[in-house]
Amino acid sequence: MSSERLIYLPLGGAGEIGMNAYVYGYGKPGKERLILVDLGVTFPDMDTTPGVDLIHADISWLGERADRLEAVFVTHAHEDHVGAVAHCYEALGAPIYARAFSANIARRKMEEHGHPEDAVRTVSAWPEQVSAGPFTVGFLPVSHSIPESAGLVIDTPEGRIVHTGDFKLDENPMVGEPFDPDLWAEVAKSGVKALVCDSTNVFSDHAGRSESEVGPEITKLVEGAEGMVVATTFASNVARVKTLAEAGQRAGRSVVLLGRAMRRMIEAATETGILTDFPKVVSAEEAVDLPRQNLMLIVTGSQGERRAASAQLARGKYRGLELKEGDLFLFSSKTIPGNERGVIFIMNQLSEKGVDVVDDSSGLYHVSGHANRPDLEKVHALIDPQIVIPMHGEHRHLREHTKLAEAGGRTGILAVNGTMVDLTGNTPQVVDYIETGRTYLDGTVKVGALDGIVRDRIRMALNGHVTVTVILDEENEPLGEPWCDTMGLPEIGTSRAALVEVLEEDLNQFLMRADAKTLRDDDKLEEAMRRIVRQTAKAEIGKKPEVTTVISRMK
Repeated sequence: MSSERLIYLPLGGAGEIGMNAYVYGYGKPGKERLILVDLGVTFPDMDTTPGVDLIHADISWLGERADRLEAVFVTHAHEDHVGAVAHCYEALGAPIYARAFSANIARRKMEEHGHPEDAVRTVSAWPEQVSAGPFTVGFLPVSHSIPESAGLVIDTPEGRIVHTGDFKLDENPMVGEPFDPDLWAEVAKSGVKALVCDSTNVFSDHAGRSESEVGPEITKLVEGAEGMVVATTFASNVARVKTLAEAGQRAGRSVVLLGRAMRRMIEAATETGILTDFPKVVSAEEAVDLPRQNLMLIVTGSQGERRAASAQLARGKYRGLELKEGDLFLFSSKTIPGNERGVIFIMNQLSEKGVDVVDDSSGLYHVSGHANRPDLEKVHALIDPQIVIPMHGEHRHLREHTKLAEAGGRTGILAVNGTMVDLTGNTPQVVDYIETGRTYLDGTVKVGALDGIVRDRIRMALNGHVTVTVILDEENEPLGEPWCDTMGLPEIGTSRAALVEVLEEDLNQFLMRADAKTLRDDDKLEEAMRRIVRQTAKAEIGKKPEVTTVISRMK
């Protein structure tokens, strides 16, 4: 029996949708040479991560083994797959391989963070392959909602792995390569040990629809509009942006791109030769002087982002352009779970302006970029792997996908973040559990999810804050009365007196009664005053605020 083993270890993206990071390793246990597939981010929300800018997987396990990391392979340029490459480059230091479009986006990120752009290396599609230690990796073209997406063909001493990345079965994706079943079959012909597969739409029972189906419906909608038309979609969905622009062009409208991400994606697609016939656009400055009924704006902010173009147009003017009664606003996108509140808020702001809002509830103006259940079954049959490992999904998606694999007579294994699976031999085995979590980019500093910083911020948001200041003289006697400053709390409590005055009176009463031992001990004094503030506040306003105590002693 060989002393080497082949391992699979998701650090992010398995048990959630976002911040994808998948490790493969081969070698003696504990000494495996490693590769990483994708390194993405997820986005914060005010309820659970207030003030945080970005979130990526905790890569400390991999960082401790950076000397064994051969390379990072990026399947495509969505933020949940490429968004953390620059944030983590210093810790990992490995070369990054991607196809031209994804490499263009990755290099921009590296440049923004002062890292060498030549760390990102461009690779052509299959059959070109890259050697990385014991692995040989090729980029297998797939269709998805961003150009030049790829699955990975990972050849190892223990057999071939196909890592699908995000994909759909679209034979006419409008921009980028169509799904090629013959190519997939050719890759699988020599046998596939494991298919590591996208699980996002495993609960969708109908076959996926083609991107080409939305064009005629969008064109019909735009041609029937009388006022200004505004449409939003994911900036990375270059095919949809092009479809929207062509619909505007056919309707005789001047097309305007608004939002930095939108322009950046179109520039990257043009620079890499993916887009060669994008309709002519005009600037926002030029658009201000054109008749409103002749304008088609394509804007960022399909997920309700507060600073994106959609939100700014909903609030008022943006770069001199303003929505008015009778205009049309199209959401040509799916709302990601968790973003509903922000999207609905913008829709209502638009409605208050008299704007007609159209979303995808009819199914006419958006198609998913992920394979549905019948498509997954088709890929299982086409690849015919020995093992199916679901990834890119919440726990319920992974579990259902595992059942689907087993119903087809294949071995399925559910491996959430931190689960190390040994793929050596014929039966996959869980051999270790690695502590995983999240790393928050909070301003310019990275903090761990368990550091307590965000938890304290949430507590302050929920309960308010009181600062207590007390001065003691050389004899450890109070010098004057204590005073309180409050933040985020009502001024008046149930006693109808000022909350600050009630708190200060109770604290003063305590200090007058406190024994010498307590007055000498900062820790005891601080704990006692904290308890009094929380008890008094609970009685006065029904909340126990966070308390900071400042004890000053005269020397």
